Amino acid sequence: MSRKIVVTGAASGIGAATVALLRARGDEAIGVDLKDVEVIADLSTPQGRADAVAKILEVTGGQVDGLITCAGLSNNSTTQVNVNYFGTTELVEGLLPALTASNGRVALVASISATQPTVPGIVDALLAGDEEGAVEAAGQVKRPESIYPSTKFALVQWMRRNAGTPAFAGAGVPMNAIAPGVVLSPMTDALIADPKMKAIMDAAVPSPLGGYASAEAIGHALLWLVAAENTNMTGQTIFVDSGAEVTLRPADHF
Repeated sequence: MSRKIVVTGAASGIGAATVALLRARGDEAIGVDLKDVEVIADLSTPQGRADAVAKILEVTGGQVDGLITCAGLSNNSTTQVNVNYFGTTELVEGLLPALTASNGRVALVASISATQPTVPGIVDALLAGDEEGAVEAAGQVKRPESIYPSTKFALVQWMRRNAGTPAFAGAGVPMNAIAPGVVLSPMTDALIADPKMKAIMDAAVPSPLGGYASAEAIGHALLWLVAAENTNMTGQTIFVDSGAEVTLRPADHF
């Protein structure tokens, strides 16, 4: 029987590439995004997330064999808080009963940026489930570029806090994350086209192995995380970053 895999952010970038790979191997991919997918939903609002969960359950008939969360923003706005963190955590929690019933798997998209400086006020509010407080904290930062890594760092912390619990590991639901480096996608096109921004990006996120990654390279890694063959790995962040993390952090950091 075909496995049903839900992919958020499916209309472009890593999400679209992942959907194509899933369908090529015979899975049924159910896309979630603002347009051009099976489930149209706005993950920046609580009601939008609740609607997304309801529609996913309707479309899949309650069979959710995997959830891949690619939806995300990198635009220095406070909306990153809503989409990057709650747009993943609330979808995972809302679909957890269906995932448990189907012996499903969860794969999150984190980022190499999660290793960079963060804003404690944003991170603390996110981990406390305080969406309003996190948005308020994000609106007060002097460096709005610190919002994105804060959301991704908090997301990884949330995963690690939950992956080994009875609700996830105890129920047979592995949950892991892929942390991309620089990926060729609509999110990075403008940065790469600007020589000054490209130089800053290359210094912050070096890519000694193969240069910038394709969206498909990230998609292949995500596919393994939700594959039936992934029976014993959970709570792990896998850096698919062209060597950025191992270049930037000391060898004894693992």
